[in-house]
Amino acid sequence: MDYRELSTPALTIDLDVLERNLDRMARLGRDQGVGLRPHTKTHKTPEVARMQLERGAVGLSVAKVGEAEVMTEAGLDDILVAYPVFGEEKLRRLAQLARMRRLLVSLDDEATAQELSRAAGAQGSTVGVLVEFDAGFHRCGLPPGPACVDLARKIQKLPGLQFRGLMSYFGSVWGTEEARRQEAEQVAERLGQALAAFREAGMPVEIVSGGSTPSAEFAHRIPGLTEIRPGTYVYHDLNTYYQGACRLEDCAARVVTTVVSTAVPGRAIIDAGSKTFSSDTLRAGPGAGHGYVIEAPDAPLIKLNEEHGHLDVTKSLHPFRVGEVLTVIPNHVCTCVNMHDEVFLLRDEQVVASWRVAARGKTR
Repeated sequence: MDYRELSTPALTIDLDVLERNLDRMARLGRDQGVGLRPHTKTHKTPEVARMQLERGAVGLSVAKVGEAEVMTEAGLDDILVAYPVFGEEKLRRLAQLARMRRLLVSLDDEATAQELSRAAGAQGSTVGVLVEFDAGFHRCGLPPGPACVDLARKIQKLPGLQFRGLMSYFGSVWGTEEARRQEAEQVAERLGQALAAFREAGMPVEIVSGGSTPSAEFAHRIPGLTEIRPGTYVYHDLNTYYQGACRLEDCAARVVTTVVSTAVPGRAIIDAGSKTFSSDTLRAGPGAGHGYVIEAPDAPLIKLNEEHGHLDVTKSLHPFRVGEVLTVIPNHVCTCVNMHDEVFLLRDEQVVASWRVAARGKTR
């Protein structure tokens, strides 16, 4: 079936592009001498996770306990929960997973460590722990240095926990290639401070986990980094494109949508709105709009209602008509994927299969 025959709106994935993206990142990790622990928050499907592991990934990253459960239920192993989890019920579920699979958890507070220790003790499991430090994004993480060492020492004394190393998110590495390179050097300085404190304390650090898709190409500029956690690279989106981290043809995910109205002058309305794309704005490049229309780049997607997308066609040379099928690259593919129950897989514009987005909505 041709993708234009799909009931719209629908999210499609070009398999040839996906496989090329996976191969490129696996090769980049090998060339830079760092392990690849990709973040599954983008694709949310065990099928892509398996493809990543088959290409040499050292493990997987997830954000939430529910995502970890989806991946472990699919038989996958060595999972890092790269998010500060708290709450008796969620920590109990984590400790249960650790009985069956190798599990790492990142944290930046003693209270979290104590509660995780209690949960692990009750389940008779051992959980690996990474201490999170702030590499410059200022969202989570301790200041790099003695505070990290102090928390690591406390973790070592808690039953059911095993201190394994450090973790940070390189969200501050963003923008043009030069801006990303400069910020990567700042990240390297902060990581150096953290590692120096551990050397002075005589404490070995086995794992140093960091990274993101925009920072992946600069991993070799960050001494001590042992693994990277890019996520968006599998599908890419407008944010990575406008930063120069990919080409437009590397964007594997496209929303297929239908023009449903041209009655209002200067507008073409499509059947995909905020419930299809998500409302995330563009953080790179022009900083405006909600997607890139492949068939009509001169018709910006200027507004989203829940079910409607508004194309500004006042300067477009494209002859829009009701019933026409368009394809749109989303601003932020991670949140877009989370809006869909399934994705449709294409080869040469033909629908060859579909995947259930198994971790969709797993926010707990």
